[in-house]
Amino acid sequence: MHANSHFIVSRQTDAHAQLHAQVERHAKHQFQKPITAYNRSAFEHSIARWQAVGGKPLILDAGCGVGLSTFNLATQFPNHFIIGVDQSADRIARNTQWPGAIPDNCLRVRADLVDYWRLLLDSGIRPARHYILYPNPWPKIGHLTRRWHGHAIFPTIVALGGTLECRSNWEIYIEEFAAALRLLTQQQVASEPYTPEHCITPFEQKYLASGHGLWRCRIEFAHT
Repeated sequence: MHANSHFIVSRQTDAHAQLHAQVERHAKHQFQKPITAYNRSAFEHSIARWQAVGGKPLILDAGCGVGLSTFNLATQFPNHFIIGVDQSADRIARNTQWPGAIPDNCLRVRADLVDYWRLLLDSGIRPARHYILYPNPWPKIGHLTRRWHGHAIFPTIVALGGTLECRSNWEIYIEEFAAALRLLTQQQVASEPYTPEHCITPFEQKYLASGHGLWRCRIEFAHT
């Protein structure tokens, strides 16, 4: 793993001034974008695979990339079933350099997360654990709505419940994510520095090797 990852550069030096207004606006209005047939088919296929193994507790690896995190989570949680979702066919098909056989308690599926999250909620399926690992930080000030906590889908993510964990190499992203969670749940959620004992994604490996600070926030939703 080459330690050559660039540090995030942004004119934004604190949580976005419009964060609370954006989160409150999305909480009041249901997201109405139509769900595509492709994403519905991908969702149904993946849920059928999960149900075929007995409906073990579900873990969602949202934005799984090449799937290394999915395989690591499957090893870490052998009594769960892990679904890794990514919108890129190239990333899903790429060699992860995983040593040995792929764990049999997981799968990767190509789908748009915005649709996949809504389909989970509409189907009454609630993951026991939910990971959003190193999402695109969209660091420009004007990119707030592209960050998951600033997107209209964020109330759906919260409604899925379970234990949610987000990690990033941009501290502001995690501070905002935690603030958005506090606003919607009225629970205490903190941003904290994080040093993994074992890196589970290629980005985590690369950022750590490049000397980046890593941050995370975690919440166990009270309504689950």
